[in-house]
Amino acid sequence: MILDSKNIKYEAIDITEPGKEEEKDFMQTNSKNNGGTIDNQNPKYPLPPQLFNDTDYCGDYEAFDLANEIDTLEQFLKLAPADTTNVSSTQIELKKDTTDNAATPSSGEKEAAVEGEANKENNHENQEV
Repeated sequence: MILDSKNIKYEAIDITEPGKEEEKDFMQTNSKNNGGTIDNQNPKYPLPPQLFNDTDYCGDYEAFDLANEIDTLEQFLKLAPADTTNVSSTQIELKKDTTDNAATPSSGEKEAAVEGEANKENNHENQEV
């Protein structure tokens, strides 16, 4: 349900079905957490469900549930966020140049600032008289 609500495509594999021995062996071989229970803290083989992204091990159900609770499910499932954008070094340089130009006034802007200060002083002198 959680994966459906987040529109994450997945394949549920029931390792108890006949003909799924290869998938069961894969799960038992590649799982790193045994998923212990109250009755059996250290089971001989990992207990389902175990989650994988293709062949990359993600974790057991407890880790999945925690990732969902703390809103890190995409990282847990090793999915790239949809809004990630690659920025090229050219774009960074252009942005830097634009920022540098905005911070440094042009010679015309400097002259206007000097004239503005002069006008302020003249207005101030005129008010005192």
